[in-house]
Amino acid sequence: MEYPQEKVMPYGQEGKKVEQVERMFDHIAPAYDRLNHVMSLGIDRSWRRRAIRWLAQYRPQEVMDVATGTGDFALLACRMLQPHMLTGIDISEGMMQVARNKVREAGWGSRIRFQREDCEALSFPDASFDAVTVAFGVRNFEHLDLGLREMCRVLRPGGHLVILELSTPDRFPMKQLYRLYSRCFIPLVGRTLSHDDNAYTYLPESIRAFPQGEVMSQSIRRAGFSEVRFKRLTFGVCTLYMATK
Repeated sequence: MEYPQEKVMPYGQEGKKVEQVERMFDHIAPAYDRLNHVMSLGIDRSWRRRAIRWLAQYRPQEVMDVATGTGDFALLACRMLQPHMLTGIDISEGMMQVARNKVREAGWGSRIRFQREDCEALSFPDASFDAVTVAFGVRNFEHLDLGLREMCRVLRPGGHLVILELSTPDRFPMKQLYRLYSRCFIPLVGRTLSHDDNAYTYLPESIRAFPQGEVMSQSIRRAGFSEVRFKRLTFGVCTLYMATK
């Protein structure tokens, strides 16, 4: 199945989305954390904690964090879950270099590792992980269905998937306020702090185009997951998806 966000590109329609996304994140990596917290008004931290608290009841020991970026979710998950090993994967070496520095400073080098992987063609064997997490990265997949199937493949039977993704509120007045915020504030602040005119125009466009709620839940089910649920957070600005293989 083809999704609208798969055609939303950071730097225009020429070339593959995965290559453009890699270039974009390599470029904005030094400013990414600051931008993330400013644009979400710091609420993104509570979203991450909520996702990890749901996962904690299952005590996963082998965890993979997809689109791990600068490692904020990976570090928090390691602190809260205390797994045997957490593997963070990403296509952007620039983002993961920031993550490696954080892990080294935190002294978690024996519990967290990072490696470059294409989420649509993972190098891991079947049934390698107890849990797979994705925080704010799934809308950047070039082929959503393929990425979801790969995550299902590397999960052990009974393993759990957690996805956090930005979404658009659908009720008055948040719907109208968010439209103004995403079309004016996000691009302005993004350009100012990241010095990338395209990255933070791409962000609200990719959010608007991404399948949400029940549509996204159906995509997760088609990939091989069961017991799929979703919860809208902060008036629908973010959505938490939870599923079991």
